[in-house]
Amino acid sequence: MKIAIIGLANSGKTTVFNALTRGTAETAAYSSGQLEPNIATVKVPDTRLDELARIFKPRKITATDVQYVDVAGMSGGGNRSGLPPAVLNYISGADALLHVVRAFEDNTVPHPDGSVDFRRDIESVDLELIFSDLAIIEKRLVRLNGEIGKMAGRERELRTIERDALVRLQAALEAGQHVCDIDLNEEESRLLRGYQFLTAKPILQVINVGDDAVNQQITIEYNHRMSGVAVIAGKIEAELAQMNDEDATMFMEDLGITEPARNRVIQVSYELLGLMSFLTAGEDEVRAWTIRRNTPAVEAAGAIHSDIQRGFIRAEVVAFADLVKAGGLVEAKKAGTVRLEGKQYIVKDGDICHFLFNV
Repeated sequence: MKIAIIGLANSGKTTVFNALTRGTAETAAYSSGQLEPNIATVKVPDTRLDELARIFKPRKITATDVQYVDVAGMSGGGNRSGLPPAVLNYISGADALLHVVRAFEDNTVPHPDGSVDFRRDIESVDLELIFSDLAIIEKRLVRLNGEIGKMAGRERELRTIERDALVRLQAALEAGQHVCDIDLNEEESRLLRGYQFLTAKPILQVINVGDDAVNQQITIEYNHRMSGVAVIAGKIEAELAQMNDEDATMFMEDLGITEPARNRVIQVSYELLGLMSFLTAGEDEVRAWTIRRNTPAVEAAGAIHSDIQRGFIRAEVVAFADLVKAGGLVEAKKAGTVRLEGKQYIVKDGDICHFLFNV
């Protein structure tokens, strides 16, 4: 899964990228206009894997992962001229957006709008995303309005449904709503799926505070569907990411930090994608597998291998908490907390699954 990191120039976007990915991407040069993105894949923190490793002592531990793409900064000010095509291409191809919002003062790093106001910047970037979607809709409506009159039958019916849905989205965007806020029926969703609207994507607002506000609590209202807010001291987190575990622990103790904020940001951005993890555990490997929420067991089995899905018989399932409480799989079976489930069982986050199959 791919998450695009967006934000205004000099917002600390690449610093946050380095914090999340333990990267060393150049920050000053990148903010000066480089269009090629920084790209890195990171493991999603999951303490459940450590607990299972303690019990099963596997030869291998495998976490699930997320890819971050750090694109060039936006211009701000609700720019109707649109995003540069190269930047738009990277953002459009992402599954979700992570917007780094500047909330730190630094006289050596000028803000493109002349002052620091993170609420204004959130609105400014939202406008750029909205204008990008409106441009797509306006262009498509011109074409549809010119073609529908020449069509007949089912094709005319489908294109009319598409046009009417686009008109509704256009009105909503012009009112400041996001595409994700609008209820679409199944057919409308199918017809509009290929547009890759930016405001249809999950978005996490990451408020980048200064070193003196590492434990600062910030409350903002951002009520779009599939959205979230997190606070991070990007510069400190980037420094932590470059330290070994012992030094990082001492540094966090000095600052009163119990856990790197990057862990929380990675986990929240993963969850915003509508994703969760089920687990498999044994002497060979303890592993997290990525599936979408509300996935039935037979489809979850396919995340491991298509043959397991094709030959699915049943699943042995135990909740993570029940297995840890019992102290092992054999003990969990004796306690009666291991269940046999069929194809349509909805797998839950943290379920430990063993799939029985025959091909």
